[in-house]
Amino acid sequence: MSQSPLTPAPQPRRRRRTLSLVSKREAARISRLLRAEVVGGVIVMIAALIGFIAANSPLADGYFALRDTKIGPEALGLHLSLGHWSSDGLLAIFFFMVGLELKREFVSGALSKFSTAIVPVAAAFGGVAIPALLFVAFTAGTPAVHGWAIPTATDIAFAVAVLGLIAPRIPPALRMFLLTLAVVDDLIAITIIAVFYTENIQLLPLALALIPLALYAFIARRFAAPLARSTFGPWLILLPLGIVVWSLFLASGIHATIAGVVLAFLIPVNGRQGTQLAETFEHRFRPLSTGIAVPIFAFFAAGVAVGGASRFPLDPIALGIMVGLVIGKPIGITLVTWLLTKFTRAELDSAIAWRELIGVGALAGVGFTVSLLVTELSFSDQADADTARLAVMAGSVIAVAVSAAFLVRRPKARPKASPAPPAPAA
Repeated sequence: MSQSPLTPAPQPRRRRRTLSLVSKREAARISRLLRAEVVGGVIVMIAALIGFIAANSPLADGYFALRDTKIGPEALGLHLSLGHWSSDGLLAIFFFMVGLELKREFVSGALSKFSTAIVPVAAAFGGVAIPALLFVAFTAGTPAVHGWAIPTATDIAFAVAVLGLIAPRIPPALRMFLLTLAVVDDLIAITIIAVFYTENIQLLPLALALIPLALYAFIARRFAAPLARSTFGPWLILLPLGIVVWSLFLASGIHATIAGVVLAFLIPVNGRQGTQLAETFEHRFRPLSTGIAVPIFAFFAAGVAVGGASRFPLDPIALGIMVGLVIGKPIGITLVTWLLTKFTRAELDSAIAWRELIGVGALAGVGFTVSLLVTELSFSDQADADTARLAVMAGSVIAVAVSAAFLVRRPKARPKASPAPPAPAA
């Protein structure tokens, strides 16, 4: 039957454009953050390289003695080795910055709108699930399966730094995708650590932590503007409260880095006063995180003797981690993104090619900071831990090479010059 002239024509199905920047202000903030992550990533690379070289040189004995040196008051249960301080203490600063960025993304960033959040959030879960399943496939039936979360993390500083080196002209929307993906990945990793790597919780210290937490939240919200303008206020008021919360979390059995995330989530990030305070923390604490905390952790965590107790590279632990990082990450991220664009109204930004998306998925396999932290939480056996550390570093390097194969563009061939016309006859 022919359609009546009065019958409205059917409207085409409207699709939602994803992986695009939210606003100019958001784009400017992301650009500043990316520049900071590039610098931080380079510093961490250098620190990790120095630690690895020191552990495999004549300085090895001095290096390991330094890492095992214990400092801190015994009466408070804080007589820890320098390596322990770097993972439980200094990394709390790193997780504070992660928590602050997470809250800003959920309140006013890419994760605040369903249309911009659905693809990177779902892709992040795919990039966690597939590597975890691959690791379990290699280690099933052995105690090593406890390390299933090691290949699930993405090191945002490393990944962004490498992206800036191998693909400086990549579309901004794809940079945003990588950053949002890594932020969600961090949230998943934080949840995994809190739920699956916490044992023997002591309720009394955890209950006592609620007192300084409540005071911290009240001061941060009630006096946001004065604290943002003050030079010493955040250091003299909020920082001591944060240290008390951290120490009580450590005593409770919950990994102390979770305290950094909880404290960050109590900082207001919306409204004029909240934004000013969040930016103050961003300005003052990010240099501590990228320039001191994470590099020191990397220096100690990367110190693995190649000829030591490790069973790298053919042990199931090593194979599970490397396959998870190098193959599992890009498959999980790309497959979930393709499924969403195929069966929902989501679609990629027109500036993004699937080849580039696969490259970014491969780059997400650069797992370092959080992967090494989960390694420490997973294995008490030195051989297992050293095997896992070497696998994390090797897998991350291979992931960079795979990513470069997809992202590095060959220069276009220049057209051959036309032959000069013959000179006119005399």
